[in-house]
Amino acid sequence: MAELLLELLSEEIPARMQKRAAEDLHRLVAGELAKQGLTFVAARAFATPRRLALVVEGMLDATPDLVEERRGPRVGAPAAALEGFFKSAGVTEAQCEKRATDRGEFWFARLSQPGRPAAPVAKQVIEAALAAFPWPKSMRWASGAERWVRPLHGILCLLDGQVVPVSYAGVSASAATRGHRFLAPEPFAVKGFAEYRDRLRAARVILDEEERRHEIVEAADALAEGFGLSVWYERGLIEEVTGLVEWPVVLTGSIDQRFMELPQEVLVTAMRAHQKYFSLLTAGGKLAPHFVVVANMETADQGAAIVAGNERVLRARLADARFFWEQDRKLNLEFRLPRLAERVFYAGLGTMADKTERLRKLVATLAPICGADVETAQRAALLCKADLATEMVGEFPELQGVMGRYYALADGEKAEVARAVAEHYKPMGPADLCPTAAASVTLALADRVDTLAGFFAIGERPTGAGDPFALRRAALGLIRLVLENGVRLRLRDAFEAALVGYEGIHKLALRAESVAMVSAALVAFCLERLRIHLREQGGRHDLVAAVFETEAQDGALVRLIARKDALEALLASEAGADLLVAYRRAANILRIEEKRDSARYDQAPDAKLFDVPAERQLDAALAKAAASAHRALVAEDFRAAMDALAGLRGPVDAFFESVTVNAEDAELRANRLRLLRRITGAMERVADFSKIEG
Repeated sequence: MAELLLELLSEEIPARMQKRAAEDLHRLVAGELAKQGLTFVAARAFATPRRLALVVEGMLDATPDLVEERRGPRVGAPAAALEGFFKSAGVTEAQCEKRATDRGEFWFARLSQPGRPAAPVAKQVIEAALAAFPWPKSMRWASGAERWVRPLHGILCLLDGQVVPVSYAGVSASAATRGHRFLAPEPFAVKGFAEYRDRLRAARVILDEEERRHEIVEAADALAEGFGLSVWYERGLIEEVTGLVEWPVVLTGSIDQRFMELPQEVLVTAMRAHQKYFSLLTAGGKLAPHFVVVANMETADQGAAIVAGNERVLRARLADARFFWEQDRKLNLEFRLPRLAERVFYAGLGTMADKTERLRKLVATLAPICGADVETAQRAALLCKADLATEMVGEFPELQGVMGRYYALADGEKAEVARAVAEHYKPMGPADLCPTAAASVTLALADRVDTLAGFFAIGERPTGAGDPFALRRAALGLIRLVLENGVRLRLRDAFEAALVGYEGIHKLALRAESVAMVSAALVAFCLERLRIHLREQGGRHDLVAAVFETEAQDGALVRLIARKDALEALLASEAGADLLVAYRRAANILRIEEKRDSARYDQAPDAKLFDVPAERQLDAALAKAAASAHRALVAEDFRAAMDALAGLRGPVDAFFESVTVNAEDAELRANRLRLLRRITGAMERVADFSKIEG
């Protein structure tokens, strides 16, 4: 068994690319080695800011010998055919044998291919992987044609301590690597992974990402505890910082007290987005005047100069933020609205001022459905995009909506209006919370409905190749807003109202039939996102399919989910499970007999032809269940509708136990098939049971 060690040393790899790059290295090299026959016990990939590494342990020393048996022409075939077979197989007649088969006697050639040593196979696989490496962005340097994420400086490639002569982008493999760029830049040679990992650590490089993250968290927590504070960790930030350092040195700095009057979100954004600092919190959850910075360097002054430099940079950035804060509050949000006419929403869909006006009209339609006050919702719609024209949001785009809330409150707007301005962008993603206040929900729905309607109307729809306008995310946000707040909204009505709002926009004069077509496409798009959302949550998407046909046209999501939940409860019961079996039995018989007879048995059965008591009992039970289910569906009491179906279990079971459907009497047989059709018809008015799996 052999050990393969590969390291690719380069200039700094962007933190956002490292995890995927390590996965790709594992897939392209370890995966291909296994395909070539070099199976192994384990393989691990690593990434740091300057290197990608892979160790393959317990790998075969050579690919296995292969034996292939190839059948040739029939014995007695023309000589030319036989010669052609010998030539293509690379054998002579003496190396072949005749063998009898169930189709006659044929020539057979047995071809043996000896295994290949691991080193040349590994060289071939690695060089192919480097040439095909799928970096999101890559570059060329000097005069070479090869590409890598950043200029490549070294390749370490060892197979059981021996160099594998890999070469790429003018760099040839060796047994040497380097440690930290500044703390241990001298090259050193290694013979295997254990020595490589340990000597890198001695050279101020922690190879394993998890180990670096643990070091950062442990040191940051210890420093924060010394102040009586806690660290505010954000998943994205801790991952990014871990990818920025090979030797994490955790330090703390201070924030000038004069900046603490700024909104907390401004301070956090300035530190997180621009400086990659971690915020510190008091025991009460308030922002403390301190931060944590992770350096990639040990210094003789214990990091004093690094901290001073970071504090100086932060002071300058917060001074700008304080200036923006003071200047922005000199002008009310409403007075900034004319500047929205200078900002294009999207070519062909008007300006942000146009969007604001569309939202103001659309919330008037949605507010009663969401239980919101129309005047409050319209005021929030008018102001929701105004902070885009402020200096603060211009500097910190991440704060759009958030700053709108602060400025709205400073202007004396109602708390509900300010909250809706802040929350109308939510949810931003799957992990983000949905707003719950009525005005906020109304405006958040309107914003997504307007966006989806506009882009679909001009043909800018998501494809398999991409979704540049994040319309899938918008649809999922729309779905969550509706379902989590129980909004009884028909998506078709909302989209049609939004499309009417676009009619005055340049090149978007929609005819009534176009509005209907686009809204239907939008409803289908949202329902497909719902299917995916439920599947990702582990829900039964087949049950969604079963109720789709009854609810899909209008896109009434709350009603659809209520019907799905009621169906799920029915099927979880013994009566429901047995009823599903009976439905399938009836549907299968009908499908077979209707195909054989080239007829449809969808006429009402004739009670005069009922020959067995079970037929009369089933017919009466179907009439009662159909009436009860219809009343329940009209009242949207889906549990009651399913209960009505559950009552059919006994009569249906009795029918199949005592009645022979395919009776010899043709008239009797046809009448019983019509009764089966009545069973399936009654059930399909509640849900499409044919879509249910399992």
